[in-house]
Amino acid sequence: MKDYIRNLLCCVFFALCCSVFAQQVERKDALKLYNADQYEEAIEVCEKEIAANPDSLDSYCVLCWALVANKQYMAAEERATKARELFPYDVRLIEVLAESKFYQGKNREALALFQKYVSTAPESATRYGRAYFFMGEIYIRQSQFNHADIALTTSVRYDSLRYYWWSQLGYAREMCKNYQTAIIAYNKALSINPGDYDSTRGKARCESHL
Repeated sequence: MKDYIRNLLCCVFFALCCSVFAQQVERKDALKLYNADQYEEAIEVCEKEIAANPDSLDSYCVLCWALVANKQYMAAEERATKARELFPYDVRLIEVLAESKFYQGKNREALALFQKYVSTAPESATRYGRAYFFMGEIYIRQSQFNHADIALTTSVRYDSLRYYWWSQLGYAREMCKNYQTAIIAYNKALSINPGDYDSTRGKARCESHL
């Protein structure tokens, strides 16, 4: 009888361990799918995780990233807003909610969230420079080109290999009539992507003013 109970307990313990391991593997798979640009599959996995565990913060984060990457901006905003009711201080949710609003043209709301993100997230955060880029884009939309220059200059400090960020920095400086520094930014964009049409034209415009 004791052996039977011992074996039964071992089986239960083994089943619980397998269940926990399976959930961990599934969560890793969702992030792996997202990183492999398989957004629909990542969304499906995350939805299953959340259905099984509504308090799964990581699942919410990957879900919202995948929704934004899949251009489902309204859904991303809805899910990120819901997730923040559970996890109001998580910086990942703040940033992805800001992105979802940015892509819908909700500039003031997005800017406030990006500002909150950069004021609370560590500078080592993966999306720190990205947040400053979006802030710069919003300032360009608002024709606040000096502010855009500051934000975009900060963005390339954290990620200097994105030619489009340099190109937009060049444009912001050009709009401020800072033609020499604009040319520096355009040249940096062209060093990364020599075929970038916008940077080529922008550089030519600036040179015509010198």
